[in-house]
Amino acid sequence: MKAARITSPQQPLEIMEIETPKPKDVEVVVKVKATGVCHSDLHLWEGGYDTGDGFMKVTDRGVKFPVTPGHEIVGTVSEIGAAVQGIRVGDNVLVYPWIGCGICSACRVGNDNICDAPRSLGVFQNGGYAEYVLVPHFKFLAKIEGIDMDAATSLACSGLTAYTAIKKSNANSQHSMVIFGAGGLGLMGVQIARAITNANIVCVDIDDTKLALAKELGSDSVVNSKDPDAAQKIISLCNGKGADCVIDFVNAPPTVKMGLAVLRKRGNMILVGLFGGSIDLSLVTIPLKAITIQGAYTGNYNDMLELIGLAKRGVINPTISKRYSLSDANTALEDLKARKIIGRAVINP
Repeated sequence: MKAARITSPQQPLEIMEIETPKPKDVEVVVKVKATGVCHSDLHLWEGGYDTGDGFMKVTDRGVKFPVTPGHEIVGTVSEIGAAVQGIRVGDNVLVYPWIGCGICSACRVGNDNICDAPRSLGVFQNGGYAEYVLVPHFKFLAKIEGIDMDAATSLACSGLTAYTAIKKSNANSQHSMVIFGAGGLGLMGVQIARAITNANIVCVDIDDTKLALAKELGSDSVVNSKDPDAAQKIISLCNGKGADCVIDFVNAPPTVKMGLAVLRKRGNMILVGLFGGSIDLSLVTIPLKAITIQGAYTGNYNDMLELIGLAKRGVINPTISKRYSLSDANTALEDLKARKIIGRAVINP
């Protein structure tokens, strides 16, 4: 089969022929129909993350090259192991990629996404930038009949991440919600927030085109963060008191600083994006304002099922703005890095 593989960081992906996997026992082979192009793929391709104090290499987290990226995988079951139950050849499925060790405290309660020793597809194991992918257990598959297959890719990562972040932010019945970032992740966040909360939603970005789309998808107001009065405008849109919650889908120093500036007393801040960097933090303001700062990293399998349910009911509408062939995998990542993709893109092997 053909696969686009990262052989070493910051080098072009190589399109090569590798052996098609054969399933055993509880394993399933899926013929890939579409794989989402995600910023996490970029970090894997670049070899790590900017921490503000240096560069965190993905190899220090256990990644081994060469590896086939791609974790937002939709396809058709082509072959199953002898012990597989409830899944048949020909089923259209969405793959849950955040596979854990199965034995740590997180995995034991179903939170594989925050496993101590993750085995995620497209990161630690070969993923969906290929014609076929081996899924290590049938329990990580979800049937998706009735949903556009290309669009369903986002429900495994970007949509799932947004869903988890919105659920965390809404834990205390928030009234004013500020979303930073109107990329694929933030736009999905706007839709989900509109669907599952009653919050007044303010979306913030540097791109007016993306902000216009956020308004179409359900944001009550939009603010361009390049406006020198952006922070005051955001506070004014939140009843003059500031945001009950801030969800930062960028998580860069400028967005975090502005997020903290517009967060009201007792507010909740969710950091999601992996842009990286660091900021100086006024520690005394955290207890004085009684604010909560927490991270959100994808979601668990049950969260994904809930999200699929929203998509099937038409409450959210994940859309694909651009499609690439497997041979154009390098172009896809370059376009994503250059901010040429509005919304979500997929690779169709």
